[in-house]
Amino acid sequence: MPFATDLERKLAAGIESGLLRHLHAVLVGQHGRIVLERYDRGPDEAWGAPLGEIDFGPDTLHDLRSVTKSIVGLLYGIALDRGLVPPPEAPLFAQFPDYPDLAGDPARAGIRVEHALSMTLGLEWDEFTRPYTDPANSEIAMENAPDRYRFILERPITGAPGARWTYSGGAVALMGALIARGSGRKIEEFAREALFKPLGIADFTWSAGRDGIASAASGLRLTARDLMKIGALLLDGGLWQGNRVVSEDWIEQSFRPRIETGDGWHYGRLWFLDEAPIGGVAHRWIGGLGNGGQRLWLQPETGIAAVIFSGSYNVPDSWVTPMRVWREIVLANFSG
Repeated sequence: MPFATDLERKLAAGIESGLLRHLHAVLVGQHGRIVLERYDRGPDEAWGAPLGEIDFGPDTLHDLRSVTKSIVGLLYGIALDRGLVPPPEAPLFAQFPDYPDLAGDPARAGIRVEHALSMTLGLEWDEFTRPYTDPANSEIAMENAPDRYRFILERPITGAPGARWTYSGGAVALMGALIARGSGRKIEEFAREALFKPLGIADFTWSAGRDGIASAASGLRLTARDLMKIGALLLDGGLWQGNRVVSEDWIEQSFRPRIETGDGWHYGRLWFLDEAPIGGVAHRWIGGLGNGGQRLWLQPETGIAAVIFSGSYNVPDSWVTPMRVWREIVLANFSG
């Protein structure tokens, strides 16, 4: 395929020139067909634990980091379709009656499930200005807290719910708790039955904290091909090989802009949203983004999906390489 060969050549040139660094895997597909698949070798880690030098391949599990958040959003939609979790308009704190002092706080009564899904809780959370190596980073502090859910729910109020976007792994941890409570299963067990098994995903791990609770914010590990399956599911409106896995309405609602992130992008229900051109025409894209350069990029109107795994964990400019791959290698070489 000349087109695929051209993509491969340009990606290889970027890597060899040093412009594209620390890449572990790159997959590109359109309308369900893989047009580029490349794996490399490099140092890796699993949720912060060093793994040494890894020869990556189709069967290699890789940290998704915060792409996990977007997968949890998809799982919430599946649970909602089954009537297992409260709808987005439901009061959030009422779902946690085991914290009566917080559930009964009038100042928190206006916070809805939707505000967790869009990261607009109006509660203090600092996950952007501090690296994940800093114990004061709110996600790390949550993992180290005696009770992760109380830690999240009792954060000081900083503004009205829905008014301002604040990146929060805590918001997603609450969604994971609602899925687990509603389904009666750990989130990894629900994911296996409700999402992974229908897609033929057999191999995955989900890192858990010291309390044994899987991290809904960052703990999932999948292969690049299996993450691409999830991308194909989303691009096909929730269908996999003709079978309904999640409602099309949930996907549409998840991909609808809810709030500006402050850097020109928008946020839906646990997905980043923006536009990028193909052939001079702007098309929206949807992204699941994770620490170190992990990406699931989707462009629904053109049927394009890309998975990127990288090893630039906790590096401030880790966003540069995956963005260049997406814009300069993928989108720049498609005609739509």
